[in-house]
Amino acid sequence: MERLKEKVAIVTGGARGLGKAFSLAMAEEGAMVVLADVLDKEAEQTAQEIRKNGGSALSVKVDVTSEDETIRMAETTIKAFGRIDILINNAAMFYGISRKLFMEIPVAEWDTLMAVNLRGPFLCARAVFPQMKKQNKGKIINLSSETAFTGSKNFIHYVTSKGGMVSFTRALAAELGEHGICVNALAPGLTDTEAGRTIISDITKYDVSRTPLGRLEEPKDLVGAVIFLASDESNFITGQALVIDGGRYMH
Repeated sequence: MERLKEKVAIVTGGARGLGKAFSLAMAEEGAMVVLADVLDKEAEQTAQEIRKNGGSALSVKVDVTSEDETIRMAETTIKAFGRIDILINNAAMFYGISRKLFMEIPVAEWDTLMAVNLRGPFLCARAVFPQMKKQNKGKIINLSSETAFTGSKNFIHYVTSKGGMVSFTRALAAELGEHGICVNALAPGLTDTEAGRTIISDITKYDVSRTPLGRLEEPKDLVGAVIFLASDESNFITGQALVIDGGRYMH
């Protein structure tokens, strides 16, 4: 059974990493997928892969910090597919960030990261809301991080932004529930992606001794939760943050 049959999903940061994994999985479940990313060539390659496998997909070049571009993203989606059922707020500044003491983080870097990681989801949610409100139904899934619950030394700007995503999720869920829109968050641990490999040069040596399941997280470990939260199976779940990290943080 295709759990997302005829649903229309926007995935920000859909070109690679977790976003690509989410896009491919939702397409397999029958969704029509819009890959929104500043990496337009890579996004189009992923869209072509979906179409080659018999799915429906298009790519849109989007800077999520731009209100005009996020509005255009929503308009393009509606024009192509007629509706918006799902928004995955996955785009984030993580790739290539170096760990620094908080006193050593350039203010400009803090501001840029906050613009992508918090302003971006805010603008994307605003862009899709009118259509979801019109439909009286929708799913918004935000990407937080295990670090929002555990802290992470010398990474304060990223951790702060991902903690903000938990609060953003709760506040937006409280506000949009009357419109039939569910808003939830996923909080993965360090995952073996292109971005993860820029944080730890040899990610295969990541210490998994504190992970009860005893291995490094992979993109496929998050796919099931994304499909569940995007589907009608989760229609009475909202305002929640689901930590998916092999049990490193239990709450």
